[in-house]
Amino acid sequence: MFTTKYAERVFSETEARTPWEPEFLQAVREVLLSIEPVVEANPVYEQYAILERIVEPDRQLKFRVAWTDDAGMVHVNRGYRFEFNSAIGPYKGGLRFHSSVNASILKFLGFEQVFKNALTGLWMGGGKGGSDFDPHGKSEGEVMRFCQAFMSELFRHIGPDTDVPAGDIGVGGREVGYLFGQYRRLANDFTGVFTGKGLDFGGSLARTEATGYGLGYYTQEVLRLLKNDSFEGKTVVVSGSGNVAIFAAEKAAQLGGKVVTMSDSGGSVYDPAGIDLDLVKDIKLRRRARISEYADARPGATYRAGERVWDVPCDIALPCATQNELDEDAAMRLIASGVTMVAEGANMPSTPAAIEAFRAHGVIFGPGKASNAGGVAVSGLEMAQDSQRLAWTFDQVDAKLKSIMVGIVNNSLATAERYGLGQDLVTGANIAGFERVAGAMIDQGVL
Repeated sequence: MFTTKYAERVFSETEARTPWEPEFLQAVREVLLSIEPVVEANPVYEQYAILERIVEPDRQLKFRVAWTDDAGMVHVNRGYRFEFNSAIGPYKGGLRFHSSVNASILKFLGFEQVFKNALTGLWMGGGKGGSDFDPHGKSEGEVMRFCQAFMSELFRHIGPDTDVPAGDIGVGGREVGYLFGQYRRLANDFTGVFTGKGLDFGGSLARTEATGYGLGYYTQEVLRLLKNDSFEGKTVVVSGSGNVAIFAAEKAAQLGGKVVTMSDSGGSVYDPAGIDLDLVKDIKLRRRARISEYADARPGATYRAGERVWDVPCDIALPCATQNELDEDAAMRLIASGVTMVAEGANMPSTPAAIEAFRAHGVIFGPGKASNAGGVAVSGLEMAQDSQRLAWTFDQVDAKLKSIMVGIVNNSLATAERYGLGQDLVTGANIAGFERVAGAMIDQGVL
């Protein structure tokens, strides 16, 4: 429940304008509830209408994408780019290609990105985009032609100091290459306008691993500060089996944990001996196959069709698949199994009811806008390397990533303590990110 009239009014007005956007409203409500202490203590935010401005994107782009399949048939998809807030830097956020993509999902992602990027301490605003095109089942030529058609419209709205997209679900290295190539051709410009690029044309070492590794560094630092503990000897459940999940599992294992689950949209695998990550990488990254093949190749492992991972006993849970995958029922099962910490690798994978359940039962909870900020942090480092025409080593980038994630933990806890909120990582992260963006908005005038 809201306790300040200003935050309540802004949410009510937002809900009245866009009642058909549930994911976006969920994200807005969570942030506005969290930042009530700072809003109440600083009337200047209402004077400058900061909340009204911060929930409304600077710019909303929607466009037709027409492309031709291998049989010569023409298909039409919708393309989007939501440029949310550039008060602290150029718009920065991924592109998602998936059949589920709509305005609500992209607006929630863009809104979250504003605060996530602010938490990194780098100069990046927030944005998000994508299309309801699904690359799965498409040929290489079809994916290339779609990406070129998509960029033929988007290129006029982006630039290295304006808006810098990256990959997301359905947009991996292949798609980024095609998108960047078309941008370069149309703009006649070779600049750092895209992150997640190939290493031969301006990409950064450690970018592929960044979100998952960053999640590991964040979790390790929280455990150290709040429990004088670590991953060492802990059983870890991970959902998903894309880049984030794979490299979160890899970092957890490097830090001494035993990861026993992974999943995809078809079901999950449970391996009590510990997930064989080389096998998962072969299945999911090299061959783009289904996780069910893992159990066929791994004695002792079990594939559970249509089942999620949350009923497996664990100490640490890392949801790394998609939004709202971890609901209240799943949270209660994790609590019953003895989980002590949950840190989000995906964007908003836990429902509000799940988060409340974790809080009520004393489970440490790391919110995605803080715990999965490693990907965009290294994207920011890629932008810096592109600007200098330099390539840093893996160890250099990884050390900077770890420093950023440790800084996010400490900033979140210090901010929560400043407002008398104890060790609340969720509220601390939201307020820390908000204060940075809101301060820049006030300093720059009414825009």
